Amino acid sequence: MSDSKKLDTIIAQAVKGRDARERDYRAQSLKIHPWVCGRCGREFTRANLHELTVHHRDHDHDNNPPDGSNWENLCLYCHDNEHARYVDAVPGAESRKSTQLTHKGLAGLSDLLKKDDPKNG
Repeated sequence: MSDSKKLDTIIAQAVKGRDARERDYRAQSLKIHPWVCGRCGREFTRANLHELTVHHRDHDHDNNPPDGSNWENLCLYCHDNEHARYVDAVPGAESRKSTQLTHKGLAGLSDLLKKDDPKNG
């Protein structure tokens, strides 16, 4: 098996596991907590329940106690706002985004221009 196929298999398994965990804790949270956004107070019904998300208060998606003490039901907007505030407030919270350039899109452009210039022969 090639390295890329191994990597694809590992990623697929990780995504599948994450999706399964997410379904499990979301279902539990919806049973335990009311269908109301914990921040703005918006109420949800079966028709719009897909817009209600489960937020991990400690931002650790693997911390899923069965009593729901680490979960908070938030609407999509409040959930996005909470994560944006967390990234702004906690140094290194956005560690997945690299600040170091890894690609130079215009590298070698001057050489190409010189090659096409009739003055250069």
